[in-house]
Amino acid sequence: MNYYKYFFNGIIKIMIIFIKGGFTPYTMAKLFGTDGIRGKANSYPITPEMALTIGKAAAKVFRNHNKKHKILIGKDTRLSGYIIETALTSGICSMGVDVFLVGPMPTPAVAHLTRSLGVDASIMITASHNPADDNGIKFFNSKGLKLDDEVEKKIEKEVFSSGIASDHITGDLLGKATRIDDASGRYIEHVKMSVGSVDLSGTKVVVDCANGAAYSVAPKILKELGATVIAINANPDGLNINLNCGSTHLDSIKKAVIENKADIGISLDGDADRGLLVDERGEEFDGDFIMALCGKDLKDKGLLKKNTIVATVLSNHGLGLFCKKNNIKLIKADNGDRYVLRELVDNGYNFGGELTGHIIFLDHGATTGDGIMTGVQILKIMKESNKKLSQLRLFEKTPQLLTSTDVQNRKDYSALIKPTIDKIEKEMGDTGRVWVKCSGTQNLCRILVEGQDKKKLKQYVDELTAAIQKVDKK
Repeated sequence: MNYYKYFFNGIIKIMIIFIKGGFTPYTMAKLFGTDGIRGKANSYPITPEMALTIGKAAAKVFRNHNKKHKILIGKDTRLSGYIIETALTSGICSMGVDVFLVGPMPTPAVAHLTRSLGVDASIMITASHNPADDNGIKFFNSKGLKLDDEVEKKIEKEVFSSGIASDHITGDLLGKATRIDDASGRYIEHVKMSVGSVDLSGTKVVVDCANGAAYSVAPKILKELGATVIAINANPDGLNINLNCGSTHLDSIKKAVIENKADIGISLDGDADRGLLVDERGEEFDGDFIMALCGKDLKDKGLLKKNTIVATVLSNHGLGLFCKKNNIKLIKADNGDRYVLRELVDNGYNFGGELTGHIIFLDHGATTGDGIMTGVQILKIMKESNKKLSQLRLFEKTPQLLTSTDVQNRKDYSALIKPTIDKIEKEMGDTGRVWVKCSGTQNLCRILVEGQDKKKLKQYVDELTAAIQKVDKK
């Protein structure tokens, strides 16, 4: 009987704590991933209830840092953006912080407007290249940079606290929401300024807007620079963002470039922070080719700081060989444009990006990948060199094989199987490389092998997989 007495007393105490708001069902959960908060829209953590709390938490954290008390909110074209935008705005305003609303706007535009409008922070509501059912919340600080881990932890701590008091904020202390009507114009001029007085007259461009955030501004920028523009997938309905289009589905833009006899295709993703290109023959021109071309152009003009390009571990070995041949230092950061940016800012470099098309032009005020700016920079080089894009493919890709193997635990397998890796890399010399790393979210170990001998790549992958499985069982 005593057992039941203590059991029911415990249940009553827990209920009292819940009623008083002592903790939430998600206490101690991690909210932020590698690129903000992301999930299925209208499911935890991307719910209006959570968005309201996140808004309150962010307002409290950023309000403690300075006196301006303004947060800007942009979004892509997902239907669920209305729900998240409204909830975030309510939470922020309830804390006495004003909100600037800019509506559908590319992620790089939100980062730029953060500085242009002098706000404390900004929020981009997007799930980037993911399907329409997903959504997410990205933050930028007052400098337009993605948040440090420490600031994210402060927001998480507030979200999962016993409650964020706001009932003392009433009357004229409440924040207000204002729509900024000229927001797109500011960003359009920002991108145009990055290429100076270049005239794209006589250039035909296909731009795939992915039915996303750039559906309006991308065609305008290109037209105002003088190009003839064919815009495709530029009719968002809230549900068709990234649907068989954009930078993750290049078939439609390849077809459109060939059918329209265009000089170039620029394919954006849902929030336009990445851009992949297609040359006049309909062949893909990915982030590695973009970095080689833009990096060499900057170096030739004496504008590439410390003669260094910052890429990521997933960039092709051929890019490294190209850089070595052209006396350019190549640094490989962890996968993710936030890590590229951190390397750029911390070490005084000014250019870098990812294979996937997140390209950062730091000297042009870009603090995140910008697909539209990438496109116009390439168009400028084409115009100045009087060459077709196919003629500006500066290196050959090294053959590669990327796979993964199931593991029981996420560990540093590259250290655990170092003898096997060293053996393979010694055999390949400087013609290839090995990369082994666990997934950050799944019990998978990813294996990438690059080398000139295609036949041996499978053999090397099998050796590495066997070595991983052997140490995994210990």
